[in-house]
Amino acid sequence: QVQLVETGGGSVQSGGSLRLSCEASGYTICMGWFRQAPGKEREGVAVIHSNGQTDYADSVKGRFTISQDNAKNIAYLQMNSLKPEDTAMYYCAADNEKRCAFYDGGYYYGFGYWGQGTQVTVSS
Repeated sequence: QVQLVETGGGSVQSGGSLRLSCEASGYTICMGWFRQAPGKEREGVAVIHSNGQTDYADSVKGRFTISQDNAKNIAYLQMNSLKPEDTAMYYCAADNEKRCAFYDGGYYYGFGYWGQGTQVTVSS
């Protein structure tokens, strides 16, 4: 069992930046971030694998960067040029057996462990 704890959410004005952190209690082979805005489906944002390979949703490419500290089992999501449409609850997710992936429509593979979420609010 892997527990995930997210930190770093908050409120920021449009164009601002925030960094989210997710600390895992044990070994993982992939970690990622999802978000869910009120009335909308949960969507994948970014994923990073233990070999450093990353993938991003089209809506955040060029603005968000996911990274990891393997020694500490921590994943980070640096969010720059934030927009009001980025407002959502952000969830960290991970897996220690299956390779992780997310797809359009809220579908995903792997990601057997989830955090409680951290709120990000971007005002215009």
